[in-house]
Amino acid sequence: MRSPKLAALELKRFGRGRLPRAALVALLLLPLLYGALYLWSFWDPYGRLDKVPVALVNADRGATADGQRLTAGASIAEGLRGSKSFQWHETSAEQARKGVEDGRYYLSLTIPADFSERLASSGGETPRAGALQVRTNDSNNYIVGQISRTVFSEVRAAASRKASRSFYDKIFVSFSTLHDKTRQAADGADRLGDGIGKAEKGAGALKDGLNQAKEGSGDLETGVGKLHTGAGTLDTKSGELATGARKVADGTQQLADKVNGVAGKEGTLVKDNAAAIGRYARIVADESKTLREHLADLPSPTTTAVLAKGSRDSADALSGLYRASCEGASTPAVFCPQLKKAVFAAEQSAKGAAALDDLTHNKDGALDKLPGRLDTLHTYATKLADEAPHLGRDIDGAVRKVNALNDGAQQVADGAARLHTGAGTLYDGLGTAKEGATELDGGIGKLREGADTLQGGMFKLSDGSARLAGGLHDGVKQIPDYGKDERDARTDVMSDPVRLAGQALHKAPNYGTGFAPYFIPLSLWVGAMVAYMLIQPLNRRALAAGASAWRIALAGWLPVVAVGVLQAGALLAVLHWALGLQMVRAAGTVGFLLLVTACFAAIVQWLNARFGPAGRILVLALLMLQLTSAGGTYPVQTSPGFFNAVHPFLPMSYVVDGLRRLITGGGLGPVWQACAVLAAFTAGALALTAWSARGKQVWSVDRLHPELSL
Repeated sequence: MRSPKLAALELKRFGRGRLPRAALVALLLLPLLYGALYLWSFWDPYGRLDKVPVALVNADRGATADGQRLTAGASIAEGLRGSKSFQWHETSAEQARKGVEDGRYYLSLTIPADFSERLASSGGETPRAGALQVRTNDSNNYIVGQISRTVFSEVRAAASRKASRSFYDKIFVSFSTLHDKTRQAADGADRLGDGIGKAEKGAGALKDGLNQAKEGSGDLETGVGKLHTGAGTLDTKSGELATGARKVADGTQQLADKVNGVAGKEGTLVKDNAAAIGRYARIVADESKTLREHLADLPSPTTTAVLAKGSRDSADALSGLYRASCEGASTPAVFCPQLKKAVFAAEQSAKGAAALDDLTHNKDGALDKLPGRLDTLHTYATKLADEAPHLGRDIDGAVRKVNALNDGAQQVADGAARLHTGAGTLYDGLGTAKEGATELDGGIGKLREGADTLQGGMFKLSDGSARLAGGLHDGVKQIPDYGKDERDARTDVMSDPVRLAGQALHKAPNYGTGFAPYFIPLSLWVGAMVAYMLIQPLNRRALAAGASAWRIALAGWLPVVAVGVLQAGALLAVLHWALGLQMVRAAGTVGFLLLVTACFAAIVQWLNARFGPAGRILVLALLMLQLTSAGGTYPVQTSPGFFNAVHPFLPMSYVVDGLRRLITGGGLGPVWQACAVLAAFTAGALALTAWSARGKQVWSVDRLHPELSL
């Protein structure tokens, strides 16, 4: 009998009663229970985190920053309540602690009292980082703790971004303020440059004026020197004149006294002294003539007027310059001490020149009368000298003439004394004026040097102010001035400068889809394992009939393959239509699972055929080894070295990789590799089963009395 008929006969045994039929139904549904129930329970756990109770403690007191109230804790709490990350229960710190301890809450999140204050400190002198406090209890659930770390990392990142946005927004606002202030400084530097330009022109004009003043002060010094020399000569001559006039006056006074005393009694005395009278009269006539001639040595009123005016103008100009540069300036110039001395000297020169001008202009009339009086005295003296020999003839007339001569001599002496006094005053004043003119000339020379230095400094200052203004204008161009939209865009980037540009290739829509390549082969392996608990791995009828080993192997393999196909179909139908599993390559998945079913059936058949009852234990052990080495949950590289070593030699490793590409998409290289490996395992297992069947055709004591029976 051929193998397919033997397989059909094996399956017909399950239709002979209700219990066999129930066993067949259970055999078909057992993989469904494994696969569907497992995937259903793991289908989308992250989508139901809002059912997980956790505690939320908001102890934040809030803070005030830049005049605005900041309640970061309330904002975070509101955001968490509106999210579906967990089932949030706002409570006190003590209740949260007890709830996490006794399992009422899986974890707790505490926003500390100084949270807003710490965030607000980012713009102060001592910035401090805010901290969110998370308390977990792995004795409640370890996975929830792991999930919470991911969720709260996102919460922390969001809070950090918000705080960073506020901090960077302040920085960009400061940039705008700095831009405006720098622009104002640049405008001020421009105005400063204009003022310095005007000051530079003024310094040039001052320099030119001081050059002219230097020339004038030199001329003034020379003129005053000449006047001082002339005044010295005048003082000497007037002194001699005053001395001579006084002698004449004294002589005439003596003569008059004698004449008047003896005129009535001793008329003869006149006769006896006629020669002396003539001699004294001649002396008076000569001295008065000499004095009259020296009056021409005095300077003219025009000369003294020009000198007085020039001295006064120079003194006034220097006084004005001193008031502007030293007394009225916020910062006095460096040459102010020298300028003050020059002002004093110029004032003294002006006073001396004014005194000389007053004398030459004869404001009291004495100087105008002096020439006439000298002429009168000269006339009387000459006449008296000529008439002295004849005085005896007319004593009375002589007495009158002597008295007249005495009066004239006294007036001449007084005028000569006043002239000498005025000449002395003039000489002293011109001496002071000469010293003042010398100091004035030296001071103006120093002022001219200071003006040169000032002009050079103004050139440098003008150049420096131009560079300052240019630098400030360049700074204004370089300092950004962001508007609100620009600030928002830049703070958004700066608060989160590095973002994860995630691109999931062939993304699994949910947790269950990602785990389906792991649970489906598990279900089919369990299905094959249970099937060979109900179906003999080696057909006894074929063994008894002495059929060939290959026929015996196929006769025991085909029924389980048929049952496995039904198991796979039922499992895929429930996963697709009941749970919503979407397969990118549905037809390829079906065909691949048929090959998986055939491979697993061949391996389980061989283990049961070769090792008998112990083979069932080996099948279960091999299942455990494949589950831990297939990399169905975590990458196999994260497992210990032993599992990495056996991973390439187990069929389920290739089944998991192949199903991932068929369900979620991707290259088919791993699928074709898995098909080749599964075909090799199938052929090898069938060959080993056939070899075991040949051995089973010979009965031995061990077969008659097995050591272990299951």
